[in-house]
Amino acid sequence: MKQILPVLIAFIVSLGSARPLSACTSAVISGKVTPDGRPLLWKNRDTDFPQNSVRYFAGGRYPFIAVVNSVEDNPTDVWIGTNAAGFSIMNTQSYNLVEVKPGEERGEANGRVMRRALEVCATVDDFRHFLDTLPKPSLIEANFGVIDATGGAAMFEADYYNYVMYDANNPKDAPCGYIARTNFSFSGKVNEGAGYVRFMQEDKLLMPASATGQITPQWIFGELARSFANPLLGIDLKSGGFNRPETTGWFVDQDFIARSSTASSVVVQGVKPGENPELTTMWTILGYPPTGVAMPVWAKGADEGLPGLLLRDETTKVSPLGDWSVTLAGDVFSYKQGMGSNRYMNWEKLYNADKNGYMQLLAPVEEEVFRRTVPLLEEWRRKGSADTGGIRSLYGELDAFVGAQYAELFGF
Repeated sequence: MKQILPVLIAFIVSLGSARPLSACTSAVISGKVTPDGRPLLWKNRDTDFPQNSVRYFAGGRYPFIAVVNSVEDNPTDVWIGTNAAGFSIMNTQSYNLVEVKPGEERGEANGRVMRRALEVCATVDDFRHFLDTLPKPSLIEANFGVIDATGGAAMFEADYYNYVMYDANNPKDAPCGYIARTNFSFSGKVNEGAGYVRFMQEDKLLMPASATGQITPQWIFGELARSFANPLLGIDLKSGGFNRPETTGWFVDQDFIARSSTASSVVVQGVKPGENPELTTMWTILGYPPTGVAMPVWAKGADEGLPGLLLRDETTKVSPLGDWSVTLAGDVFSYKQGMGSNRYMNWEKLYNADKNGYMQLLAPVEEEVFRRTVPLLEEWRRKGSADTGGIRSLYGELDAFVGAQYAELFGF
C-alpha cells in the first residue's frame, strides 16, 4: 500500500483542479424495489454556496418546503423540495445538453423552475405538462428527478427546447427500478459533461441493493451520500488502508460522491398509492454529509414551524446544523498552502482506526434520530394522517438531542 499510494495521489492530482461549480449526484428509486414499496428521491448537492437551510413557501397552489441557499433573504431558486400534494423534485446540473453562448449562465433557470413546479404540480404527469408549457428557450439544462403520491417516479433530461423522460417504473427505462444521474445526460453528447466516475460508483452500489431490497433513506445516507470509493482507481478509503499507520491519513478529494463542495444531502421518502400525501418525509442533511446528521421534515405544519436547527438564523444568516457541519468540514479540508491545496482532505479526521473520526462519532447520533422518528411515522401511516402536534413535539425533541450531541462531541 505504501508503494501504491504515491502513484495514486500523483495520478489524482494530475487530473487537474478545475471542477464544475454544481456537481451533484442523484437517484430516483421506484417503490417497486424499496423494502416498503415507497419511492425515494435523493440528491447530494454540490455548490459554491456551502450554507444551506430549509424554508417553507406558500402562495402557490400547493405550499411546500425546500432546501435553499441561506445567504438569500428571499430565494427565487430552490434545490430540492416537496409540497403538500406529495410532489417532490430535485435536479442535477447537466453539462452535455446545451451549447452555452458567451455570457450565458448554464442552467440559469433550473432553480426557479423547480420552485414554480412545487407551487403548481401534484404528479409526474403535471410536471411533464409543465415542461411542455414553459416559454422557449427555457434556459434550463438539467436532469430533473420527480416522485409523486401516486407512486410516480421519473427523471427528465431537459434543455432549452426539449426533454426526454425516463420512467423509473418502466423496465425499459429502468430495468433495475432506479435511475441514477450525476452531471451528464444520457440523451446528451457522448462522453461530455461531468460526473462519470461518481455515476460508476452509485450504479455499482444501487444495482445489487435494488435486487435485494436494501434501498432505504438510511442506506442511501450510509452507502451513497457518504461514499469515499473511487471505482476507476479501485479504492475505498473506508477499507482502513488509507489511515495511519499505513499512510499519513491525508488524501485528495477527487470524484468521491461526498465532496468538499457538497452542501446538503436529502432523501425524500414518498408514500404508497392511496396513502396520505402529507406523510411524504424529507430526510435532510445540511452541510457536508460526513459531518452532518439527517433530520426529518414534513410539508404539513411547516407554516407553524420547522426544526430550529435547519432554519436560517436571521442574525447569522445560516442554519445552526448546517453551520456546524461546514465548520467541521473546514477542519477536514484544513491544508491552505498554495494553489490547489484545498483539494487535500484529512481523512484521519473523518474516519480512523480509533473510531473517533467525525463521521464515526456522528453515526450513532443519526441512528438515534431514525430510531425516534420511524415509530411515529409508522403510527401516522396506520392512522392515515400525520399529527401536527406530534410533528412539532418531535422537532423540539430532535433539536434538543442533536444540539446536545454536537455540544458534547465538538463544543458547539
